[in-house]
Amino acid sequence: MSRQLQSRRAATDRDLPGSMGFDPRSVSEFTAARLSVYLRCLEALESQGIRHATSQALARRFDLNPSQIRKDLATFGEFGVRGVGYEVAVLKRHLTAILGRDRIRPIAIVGAGHLGQALADYRGFRSGGFAIAGLFDDDPAKIGSATRAGVRVRDVESLPEAVDREGIRIGVITVPAAAAAEVARRCFAAGLKAILNFAPVRLHAPPDVRLKNVDLTINLETLSFYIPRE
Repeated sequence: MSRQLQSRRAATDRDLPGSMGFDPRSVSEFTAARLSVYLRCLEALESQGIRHATSQALARRFDLNPSQIRKDLATFGEFGVRGVGYEVAVLKRHLTAILGRDRIRPIAIVGAGHLGQALADYRGFRSGGFAIAGLFDDDPAKIGSATRAGVRVRDVESLPEAVDREGIRIGVITVPAAAAAEVARRCFAAGLKAILNFAPVRLHAPPDVRLKNVDLTINLETLSFYIPRE
């Protein structure tokens, strides 16, 4: 290994998790989403025993844009070595820390219908660094019951206490459109700082809360638009 690469590796390892100074609010959602893609690409390379990769190699292999890769990563620091590229394991650890996947993030799901229960039972959350801390509802017939995987349904009235006691910062809304605004208000009041909304209605959040609306119908209609008409 070259002296330059050893020096850069020592620096990046020393700076590793979370010491890089950047304001998440200044980073666009598109950039954050691309970081997730890059992390998955790096995980694939590492599993194949590949130790170094240039932005061009990443772009060719995973159908990405090399200049976009360099621009996105430059937002968070200098990771590459000229003539060598990125050290896969080190860059992977950096992106893992930047995306908050180096710790377990508890999640509260509000709405114990079919979608809410399916998400509560989804095992993929665990491998992604997330854990379902609770499933909440206001239906007396559901409160106290459990999903197939054993996640117990709690009274939504206990959400503020759970958020405070269990350090929950992320919420997922899976209720009908008519109830979504009130559920969102409860989530904001409880202290949740990031909301993923699956209700088929567009919600708006206070300035200190990050909210992402996911409308499955709109996504399906967009896909339908591109299907050739008979």
